[in-house]
Amino acid sequence: MPSLDHVIAYLTDVEGRWDKLMSFVDGNPLVWLEGGRLRLADGATFVFGGDAVDRGAHARRIVDLLLAAKRVYGERVVLIAGNRDINKLRLVRELGGAPPPKAPTGTTRGELFRWILAHTMGAPKAFGHRAGELSATGEPADDDAVVDSYLADLAPGGPLRAYLEACCLGYRHGATLFLHGGVTDDNFGVVPNLGARLADVDAWLAALDRFYRDELATFARGGDPAELIAYQRARPGMRDNPFSVVYARPTDADLNPHLPGEDVVARLRRGGIGRVVVGHTPSGDCPAVVRDGDFELVLADNSYGRIELGSQVAISDGELRVRATTELDDGTRAAVDFATARGDRDAPLGRRDATTGRLVKARLDAATYLLFRGLPQYRVEQVAAPAAEVTGYPLVVAR
Repeated sequence: MPSLDHVIAYLTDVEGRWDKLMSFVDGNPLVWLEGGRLRLADGATFVFGGDAVDRGAHARRIVDLLLAAKRVYGERVVLIAGNRDINKLRLVRELGGAPPPKAPTGTTRGELFRWILAHTMGAPKAFGHRAGELSATGEPADDDAVVDSYLADLAPGGPLRAYLEACCLGYRHGATLFLHGGVTDDNFGVVPNLGARLADVDAWLAALDRFYRDELATFARGGDPAELIAYQRARPGMRDNPFSVVYARPTDADLNPHLPGEDVVARLRRGGIGRVVVGHTPSGDCPAVVRDGDFELVLADNSYGRIELGSQVAISDGELRVRATTELDDGTRAAVDFATARGDRDAPLGRRDATTGRLVKARLDAATYLLFRGLPQYRVEQVAAPAAEVTGYPLVVAR
């Protein structure tokens, strides 16, 4: 393994699930739990890619854990804001007398909040999860208590507010760019309310951070961070938002991963970026690698797979290491455990079979690859194939 001064442990999209966090730290040489706190190996950096809350009963616990790690390790812990984190900023306004336009009328606060979570935040079970989390700590867990707990989280000094203030929208470490959603022709170099498109990657990230801080400052003054709310959600009538690094999806409609456009890749390369790492978009049970020569995209979302665990991803400029578990179409489970050098042009990993459309997604062992294909109605195909067979496929760049 390269020097830990240049290694990043990456986790994303735990969404309130403690089991995802535990599977990430189990046997992880870079990050572990000790005394109820996250600990980092000397010199290592930890990047959390966003979406700490919503789909599990430990949202507050996870936010507290990540925030405490940031306070202890400073710049060695990087927190990227996900859409499920940012959208909670709406609640102060929507639960305070200005509900969404299509919300039912004549409801209690609890009924309104349940509707908001289910119909506008993609989190139909979050209300019950919070009630369970409150009950487990001996606090009141009735409807008003649940609503009040979310509003307290966003009040001055509240944990979710402090967490969001510690987050950023993008992070660069050497040749690797970390975003929650992705980079596209429409969002590269673009910042809301900034007239010009920025050509320099670092200038773009700095401008995104200023936009994010300005919107949080508006919220802190009691205003509506409307631009940030619009930036972190899907565009009307669309499943994604290609203009946003938070809500872009680097897949087709059936969730087949693909690289950014050739022009974007060229601009990233000119800026010294050889790898983009994202979460947000489901891509099966384990991270997907998509490659074009010395450029690669890593999709490491940990949600909506057959097995929802926290994959272990370790990244240096020259190498990617992955440990995870996948369930094949025949019901068997297979361990994913491999390391690969960026720019390994001879390996089939990260390219697509032109005949079947299957992505050579991951290496299962020295003799076997995992092949992946997204299908209509959010179904997936996950099969193992011998390496000797895969190298004979008509492999193409996944675009």
